[in-house]
Amino acid sequence: MAKVVNGGIIGDQGVTERARADKVTRGYVNGALGMLIFSASLPATRVAVQGFDPVFLTTARAAIAGLLALAVVFALKTARPARADLVSLVVIALGVVVGFPLLTAFALQHITSAQSLVFIGLLPLSTAVCGVLRGAERPKPVFWIFSLAGSLVVVGFALTHGGPASLIGDLLMIAAILVCGLGYAEGGRLTRQMGGFAVIAWALVLSLPVMLVLSVVLRPETVAHATSGQWFGLAYVSLFSMLIGFVFWYRGLALGGIAAVGQLQLLQPFFGLMLAAFLLGEPVSWSMGAAMLAVVGCVAGARRYGR
Repeated sequence: MAKVVNGGIIGDQGVTERARADKVTRGYVNGALGMLIFSASLPATRVAVQGFDPVFLTTARAAIAGLLALAVVFALKTARPARADLVSLVVIALGVVVGFPLLTAFALQHITSAQSLVFIGLLPLSTAVCGVLRGAERPKPVFWIFSLAGSLVVVGFALTHGGPASLIGDLLMIAAILVCGLGYAEGGRLTRQMGGFAVIAWALVLSLPVMLVLSVVLRPETVAHATSGQWFGLAYVSLFSMLIGFVFWYRGLALGGIAAVGQLQLLQPFFGLMLAAFLLGEPVSWSMGAAMLAVVGCVAGARRYGR
């Protein structure tokens, strides 16, 4: 059956293709907003960890975000997750609520935020692989070429501009990337059923009892030494990195595809490096622009062949 639009005839196939294209575009817009919010996460963590113990910082940010999520869930009367979804929510909580924040907080005691950000270049590849394993996605073979090329550009940039390496810091960041990729893919898959806010909110609520108790037990004897910048870092990672950013990010993954939209993370190191230079005074080379242009090309190619 066909439809008449502005004097022309558009078949059902054309309408379907347009709707699909609009859905993917909305996915990329939401994913880009989430990526921009996450770009400030590691610089903010780098600031906060100078005044707070890494384990306390991890538990405190999860507890604060969990309390906020619990309040909103009750206010909006958000439907409870199905019993079959609880395992996925636990995986998400272990990956992005506990695992990634804790591992990166420890890593940032050994490396700078500029160095840690470059490992984010491996996160799109990790997310794409987990999207194939958990999200039943099947990107075209060319997609993997663009994804791998983008990751190599970011890693190459890191090796030449990242400063002295730290084996402990590097291993912690690699572990963080692996668990985060799984948490992203699982969250993107579940968002198709529950919605982006519901997924991260219930993951935070499920982890709240443990995180709240630990944050109280591990609280420092005094916080008089903490600066306003360190308190702001804690506030940012609690509200934006742990909650608001995921609403946009999971919605983007669900609409545009886990593997395809996940490639936007290739741009995250460069936005993060600019923030690190602006906020922390960390050195950033002018060649970052050339590497960023190359990454943009890889993201564009991955988008075309990602679904």
